[in-house]
Amino acid sequence: MVRKKKEQAIEHKNIRGGIGEVEMQKILNGAEEMYGKGRMFCRMIVPPGNTLGLHEHSGDNEIFYVLSGTGIYHDNGTTVELHPGDTAVCNDGESHALENVSNEPLQLIALILYS
Repeated sequence: MVRKKKEQAIEHKNIRGGIGEVEMQKILNGAEEMYGKGRMFCRMIVPPGNTLGLHEHSGDNEIFYVLSGTGIYHDNGTTVELHPGDTAVCNDGESHALENVSNEPLQLIALILYS
């Protein structure tokens, strides 16, 4: 299977009560295309000043791989600055949030896998 960029669905949504919306370009379309191993695989773009609200993962984990921009990652009460090439993992039972603190879009790959 090949899915060209123009065939990938794009959503704009607020994530967990964060500030503003993020753009989500779906690389795979949910659990059916992930063989029941996960529920999200997408390229995410967080505009300057926007955030993903603090939330806990239950029954799954989420991985962010930063492509461009700079963000502040809230990892169970600790904050870490993320840059291109950095990876952040929120395991089952942990909490996280993300904010774009740069003047450019924060682009990342996001993957949610079931525990």
